[in-house]
Amino acid sequence: MSDIANIALAPSGKQKIEWVKRYMPVLRSFEEEVAPQKPFAGYKMCVCCHLEAKTAYLIQVIQACGAQVAACASNPLSTQDDVVAALVSGGADVYAIHGETPEVYEGHIRSALLTKPNLIVDDGGDVITMLHEQLPELIEHVIGASEETTTGVLRLKAMEKAGALRIPVIPVNDAQCKYMFDNRYGTGQSVWDGIMRTTNLIVAGKRVVVAGYGWCGKGVAKRAAALGARVIVTEVDHIKATEALMDGFDVMTMDDAAPLGDIFVTVTGCDDVVVARHFDKMKDGVILANAGHFDCEVNVGQLREMSDKVVEMRHNVEGYVQKDGRILNVIAGGRLVNLASGDGHPAEIMDMSFALQFLAQKYILENHKSMKPGLMNLPKDIDYSVAIRKLKAMGGAVDVLTPAQRKYLYGE
Repeated sequence: MSDIANIALAPSGKQKIEWVKRYMPVLRSFEEEVAPQKPFAGYKMCVCCHLEAKTAYLIQVIQACGAQVAACASNPLSTQDDVVAALVSGGADVYAIHGETPEVYEGHIRSALLTKPNLIVDDGGDVITMLHEQLPELIEHVIGASEETTTGVLRLKAMEKAGALRIPVIPVNDAQCKYMFDNRYGTGQSVWDGIMRTTNLIVAGKRVVVAGYGWCGKGVAKRAAALGARVIVTEVDHIKATEALMDGFDVMTMDDAAPLGDIFVTVTGCDDVVVARHFDKMKDGVILANAGHFDCEVNVGQLREMSDKVVEMRHNVEGYVQKDGRILNVIAGGRLVNLASGDGHPAEIMDMSFALQFLAQKYILENHKSMKPGLMNLPKDIDYSVAIRKLKAMGGAVDVLTPAQRKYLYGE
């Protein structure tokens, strides 16, 4: 069973998947090498991610390796209906419709879990949270899971600390080949792609306020600067704030940045980063965008309450008209801007992230009997194997230490 918008859209979705497949050589190499062995035969997998072309290719690789897949969205606005139609036509069970209500979104996650998966790929932690809090009777079927993003890892760490995490989980986000590339280069490019295509406004010369200077924030700030913006960073961590300052950016509180910014991008993983007191200070015509996983960083609810009215300024842009006539523009309702207003990270970047997801699932399959409930980092040799393949695919090469050099460095 599936619940999607329109199966007739499948040809368009297949075209999108074929396009990204050409630019995902690492994941493609695993499909070619591993699929003939059918390692996942007899296993059910739940994949909860942004359902667009790159994720679809990951699902196809997993299916080629023998798994029965049930997929659901990790964000109601990132689903591409033609892509999910293509997945359903290829034998996957998919529960996702672009723009679905919060109630339908939750129901779709439940439907995917009710297929009794043995393995889970999560993005943001919604599936694992529902599994534990609402459907604990299904935990016995799960041998392990992997988590894609920073927000999800933070939620899982809180669960683990509280003693509530009852399955082994690999936080793929913590692998170097994920956060150093996906979070930095992927987020950096795709956020500005989403903002620029949605607003059709210039970035050069504007003051851009980036909230958060983790790996994602670094990418957003550096790409803004490369586009000619004057960048302000806000942070709660003194070390990250100092790093931002030494990277050449102004660093101040959001209270001080609020009246200065032309474009605001939140990328913290926290809630209430931009709230009423900040909205009160902002210029007429500002752009508010969120690049964190959940739509809680810009408090759109408070903004709505303090506005006289809300008007559609442009597709996917809502203008909140203030009592003094100022209009504050919110992109994609405050949801993840690079996917709700764009196509997400470039295919070449997701090639690395989804190769890691594939290898994490394969590792769980082969080692689950010795794994205990809780978080376990992806082994470094697996992380490094993706870097080796990616560098080769991109035409790069490295020097090799001589025996004398190894002895000098490591005493071997």
